[in-house]
Amino acid sequence: MANERKTEIITRQHFEQFLDQIEIEEQRSDNPKIDKLLKSASKKGNGKGYPEFLITYKTNPDLIIVIECKADIRKHESEDRDKYSEFAVDGALLYASYLSKGFDVLAIAISGETKRELKVSHFLHLKGEKKATSIFGDKLLSADDYLKGYLRSPEKFRQDYNTLLDFTRELNDKLHTYKILESQRSLLISSILIALENDAFKRSYASHKKPENLADALVKTVSDELESANITGKKLKNLNIQFSFIKTDTSLSKKDKVLKEIIDEIDENINQFIKTHRYFDVLGQLYIEFLRYANSDKGLGIVLTPPHITELFADLAQVNKNSIAYDNCTGTGGFLISAMKKMIVDAKGDETKIKEIKSKQLIGVEYQAHIFALAVSNMYIHQDGKTNIMNGSCFDEEIIKEVKAKKPTVGFLNPPYKSNKKTDTDELEFILNNLDCLVDGGTCVAIVPMQSALATKGKVYELKKKLLEKHTLEAVLSMPDELFFNSKVGVVSCIMVFTAHKPHPKNKETFFGYYKDDGFVKRKGKGRIDAYGKWEVLDKEENLIGGIKYKWLSNFINRKNEAGFSVNKQVTADMEWAAEAYMETDYSKLDDRDFEDTVLEYVTFLHGNRLFNKSQNHEG
Repeated sequence: MANERKTEIITRQHFEQFLDQIEIEEQRSDNPKIDKLLKSASKKGNGKGYPEFLITYKTNPDLIIVIECKADIRKHESEDRDKYSEFAVDGALLYASYLSKGFDVLAIAISGETKRELKVSHFLHLKGEKKATSIFGDKLLSADDYLKGYLRSPEKFRQDYNTLLDFTRELNDKLHTYKILESQRSLLISSILIALENDAFKRSYASHKKPENLADALVKTVSDELESANITGKKLKNLNIQFSFIKTDTSLSKKDKVLKEIIDEIDENINQFIKTHRYFDVLGQLYIEFLRYANSDKGLGIVLTPPHITELFADLAQVNKNSIAYDNCTGTGGFLISAMKKMIVDAKGDETKIKEIKSKQLIGVEYQAHIFALAVSNMYIHQDGKTNIMNGSCFDEEIIKEVKAKKPTVGFLNPPYKSNKKTDTDELEFILNNLDCLVDGGTCVAIVPMQSALATKGKVYELKKKLLEKHTLEAVLSMPDELFFNSKVGVVSCIMVFTAHKPHPKNKETFFGYYKDDGFVKRKGKGRIDAYGKWEVLDKEENLIGGIKYKWLSNFINRKNEAGFSVNKQVTADMEWAAEAYMETDYSKLDDRDFEDTVLEYVTFLHGNRLFNKSQNHEG
């Protein structure tokens, strides 16, 4: 006869190894919050219910592990997961659904009477979410692995990021009330994050009696921190100028407790996010959010690449621990941070190599002084890399010489998009500039307006011709139409991938991808987000194993021809560089609904543009 006690003994013995990190409760809980949430969680629907084990962390009260055991592996999971008292998975998920009203819950279902036959399933049900998602695989892990996996999971990141955005909106409203300029808000945040890295400042900032003394201490701490990080001379002077407004701003330096409260909130909300989710362009995203709610954002002058695309760039370029990355239009440093993340993972814990990556293998140039300050701050917050960020024009001969001396192997850029076609530098000129600085055979990945790829005459055509004369066009990927929705920019874009200093062979086929659906959707107040987790699927070691990103990279790396998605084609400068021009239609995916939707869209277009009557008259 099956004996569930055996399953419980195996489970208990496993988790008792980690009592320095966790507390284990069986069949009950002394925590009144847990007790209250489980008061109607009976598996039989008649009142209070308790799982076999409830596990809490001593350092992280937000997470609860709930475990349900069954002796018979045939009683592991029912088809519809609705037989709560009979099956382990069903019961664990039931308890998680109740506890998730107050906690993040890791539900573990365990069945079997021996370690050899043990069957294990894991599900993460985050606080306030409607359902749980599968996570961790089919083996019991250490308490530390569970905690780290939970904190780094895509689901937890989405939850934390949404919370961060909610806080950013509240903070933005507060800074607006204090009349702090939109262009200075991210600088204020970055200065506080840098200062909080200083233990003495973190301990003492609340003790300042006068707001002007706190403002002075903040600016001085930032300057000292940057100087100790080998930022000196003109570069340090320029950064000090950017942060100096804090000492003269009326609200920050004159009003009692305003600056202190802002520091408190940033430490609690933003600093904690950075510690949990490393190598993420936090300041860039804050900058975007502040611009989304600004009245005069057009004048602030930057379009930032979404984080999932900056990470895609590092994958397209196949960045590794020996890469030297260069961004000649650095912005807030998003591409370099994503490259750093991938390089450090590849270093596999080699601290000497990681130090070299941060200090020597990340190079950037940014023209705008206040954005340069954000880039340096961002790199500082992510522990180094800031000493190789230069303030100036990437077309300056001295800067080009300095960059070339560092021998970059991969180039990334999202160049400034032209507002004036006659006077502004063309986007393709920035690509040529980046390629010029790379070593022979280096890889350049750029995101530019689609019109640059479609031009078949004029100045842009000449630049396309120049690119093919000097470099190889490996791929062009058509991006989602509303990729830059969060930056309030409606430009349709594409990614171009080049190999440096190898003229494009005449018989070379370029890969074209119709990468229009990244799974992101628009949400009121949150912008364009991966609400359904479609973009990427990671295993517990954070390796990419599925999702839209997986398919994009697979087709690109293997140069797959797939109807309706990708195609390889020989092209010249006077041809359109876009998948749409050469791709076959996948008719197998078309149905009556597609025809109906197209007709409805056309009728809506005619009506919205007052062309309906004209169309009828024309056809008559």
